[in-house]
Amino acid sequence: MIKVDLVTGFLGSGKTTFIKKYGAYLLRKGLKIGILENDYGAVNVDTMLLQELEGDNCVIESVAGACDADCHRRRFKTKLIALGMLGLDRVIIEPSGVFDVDEFFDVLYEEPLDRWYERGSVVAIVDANLKDDLSEQSEYLLASQCAGAGAVLISKCPDSDKEIIANTISHINRSLERIGCKRRLSEEITSKPWDTLTDEDMQRISECGSVSENFVKTLKEDHDFNSFYYMNLPFDSKRLCGICREIFKKEPGVFRIKGFVKEKDGFSRINAVRDKIDLRPVKNGQEIIIVIGENMNKDKTDRYFDDKLL
Repeated sequence: MIKVDLVTGFLGSGKTTFIKKYGAYLLRKGLKIGILENDYGAVNVDTMLLQELEGDNCVIESVAGACDADCHRRRFKTKLIALGMLGLDRVIIEPSGVFDVDEFFDVLYEEPLDRWYERGSVVAIVDANLKDDLSEQSEYLLASQCAGAGAVLISKCPDSDKEIIANTISHINRSLERIGCKRRLSEEITSKPWDTLTDEDMQRISECGSVSENFVKTLKEDHDFNSFYYMNLPFDSKRLCGICREIFKKEPGVFRIKGFVKEKDGFSRINAVRDKIDLRPVKNGQEIIIVIGENMNKDKTDRYFDDKLL
């Protein structure tokens, strides 16, 4: 049986960054792995960020989420069937930040997947800089992702600030209470800086399993999360960073801006959330910027990028 790990977390929490570290650990152990990126949108930028792992022992596939729920479910299942034929030891699934965890488990128990796969670890990534005033739908997603996790990793807290960590844990537990979940998290949480995670830490995470918890499902089928795409923009990275700061300042519904911008000597990858803009050079890219958020106004967002929306 192929073990399947689910790495979940809200938009911009750091799922892809963790998977790069976790995937590298599994490869060092000599395992043959698959990574299935299940992004929210028509173009999967995060797949490009994992290319350095790809090789004889690592296959990377993606499912674009810009379709209706039934279509998305079929695509997801088809990819898992294809991966199941490759003789892998483990598959890591990174869903989008607005992914309903129940969908993952439902698909996994369908034929023929139930004959090939078994549940591995469910890891939830939680940003230490959570806003206190998340929307009802965002609070639900946070709680539902943590409710079934065998391990919860707090991201973006490099100094392991005890007050920030305590506030984050309290926020998670309040969210769990809100959806009628009796679980409260403490020992399952890892808050050490990710650069200090050892192979022993990774082994513990790989063996953490998952938890079955009951709660009230409140995520609407027609939820208010959406994404906009902009391609071939006439901006360099400096101009783009300025645009990102302006958007986060004036548009409270925007959660994340990610993608690639063309430079004179290659590409730069941008991954921006409200409190941080991460910009770094990369070998390969595609001239695309994706803006993801909740209750975003398309006309307002378009104005920041001129008329380049596709």
